Amino acid sequence: MAQQSTETDWVSRFADEVIAEAERRAPGKPIVCASGLSPSGPIHLGNLREVMTPHLVADEIRRRGHEVRHLISWDDYDRYRKVPEVPGVDKSWNEHIGKPLTSVPAPAGSAYPNWAEHFKAAMCEALAEMGVEYDGISQTEQYTAGVYRDQVLHAMKHRADIDAILGQYRTKRAPAKKSQKPVDEAELEAAEGSGAAAEDDGSGGSAGYFPYKPYCGQCEKDLTTVTSYDDETTELAYTCTECGFGETVRLNEFNRGKLVWKVDWPMRWAYEGVIFEPSGVDHSSPGSSFVVGGQIVRQIFDGAQPIGPMYAFVGISGMAKMSSSRGGVPTPGDALKIMEAPLLRWLYARRKPNQSFKIAFDQEIQRLYDEWDKLESKVADGSALPADAAAYSRAARTAAGELPRTPRPLPYRTLASVADITAGHDEQTLRILSELDPDSPVTSLDETRPRLDKAEYWINTQVPAEQRTIVRDQPDEDLLGTLDEQARGSLRLLLEGLDEHWSLDGLTTLVYGVPKVQAGLEPDAKPTPELKVAQRAFFALLYQLLVGRDTGPRLPTLLLAVGADRVRKLLGG
Repeated sequence: MAQQSTETDWVSRFADEVIAEAERRAPGKPIVCASGLSPSGPIHLGNLREVMTPHLVADEIRRRGHEVRHLISWDDYDRYRKVPEVPGVDKSWNEHIGKPLTSVPAPAGSAYPNWAEHFKAAMCEALAEMGVEYDGISQTEQYTAGVYRDQVLHAMKHRADIDAILGQYRTKRAPAKKSQKPVDEAELEAAEGSGAAAEDDGSGGSAGYFPYKPYCGQCEKDLTTVTSYDDETTELAYTCTECGFGETVRLNEFNRGKLVWKVDWPMRWAYEGVIFEPSGVDHSSPGSSFVVGGQIVRQIFDGAQPIGPMYAFVGISGMAKMSSSRGGVPTPGDALKIMEAPLLRWLYARRKPNQSFKIAFDQEIQRLYDEWDKLESKVADGSALPADAAAYSRAARTAAGELPRTPRPLPYRTLASVADITAGHDEQTLRILSELDPDSPVTSLDETRPRLDKAEYWINTQVPAEQRTIVRDQPDEDLLGTLDEQARGSLRLLLEGLDEHWSLDGLTTLVYGVPKVQAGLEPDAKPTPELKVAQRAFFALLYQLLVGRDTGPRLPTLLLAVGADRVRKLLGG
């Protein structure tokens, strides 16, 4: 008997559906969830949704005690379509367009044997850090080993039926709405999951329709045309429009080619017995691979289409939709340099697949971390809403166990400010962090890692130079000399209270309390509009005297970072 849901959220609901469907289709067999990735360039954070959606569902199924496989199909036998702007690559790579991704040289200086392996490696590393368990399948290995031989021969035998199915959709292209934003090919690539949206479907040849495309025996490109095929002998003749080469081969022993994408995908659904696989939002259009594949898998391969949601795009802060054909689009590896794996997992777990969201590489990451820390404390005291608690559980652990975490998770914004001011000086960083909470001081930076390292990397790579904090070496004597009695009095009150309030909480009380005391109020009095104006003016004065700007890191953190002696010197004490 199946165990009930371990949590209450969208993942659990899909897991219920998938388990029920698997029991109907293939009782007693491992449940198969699938993702498809094309290593045609950097695999970005939008593609990660293609993996995280089935990962979370498969993990929930595994938590319930079922045997489950999460397949990641590496579409590395796809053609090399275009040369993306990535380091170590120049225009000379244009000569490889049309070859399988595994036959294209890796970027200059790469440790990997080919293009596909180079871009797969970074994704594999990120998935390992995120605790994603999967079975990887190389389509180059499958096709060149003849694994799909029977399926290829079957598709060729039923080519007229496949052509008829595709023909129903060729005339159904929906007219483009004038209000639509232009969709570039790169965006479509990202949406189609395997990056094969723009691939032809095998039609257009003068000798008729063929769902199979050989790679040329001389130039290795797929710019080939099948000129004849004999069902009895499986003899296939082709010519290459690129180099002029031609040959006749026997398809029952020939392994250098593949089914066209719109036939290849449903063939694999049937071959692997896939129960759950999501797809990009563009699959809802008439004639898309998912829609056509549903008919082909049933009518040609006697299989069933997987169940699974359309997933929406993932953005980066203020950036537009992502696409892997462009250089510079952040990857999961980039995100994991500035945030811990549980936080990145949480961003995908907390939103339904059809909801788009953004991953913050700017100041918004500090607010995200505040939200995550707040959720963690609510989960700990039992006050989190069920769906929020479920998203937290999926982010922090998998069926295999807890993900590594920072032993002493200090606020990200505090760590970023400290890293900003100390420029990564460990001894100075430890001094500041040990003074944040004198009752329970940090005794080693290891307690604050890896979060400290992520915050430091963020400060050094994502914050523009003009926003970095540089503490003054010498007092601003000119400014100090022009201060009126009110301003001088506020600095005196601050300096007199430093020793007594030397902790994060204490300094917070002190800096907000000085204008209150000056106004004749208690330090814990509620702020009035007038008081807020006085506080802003006081804060701006402190920033000018400490860092020469009107704003900066939170003042309590800044004061701790600068150190009491230097604060006294810069404030004229």
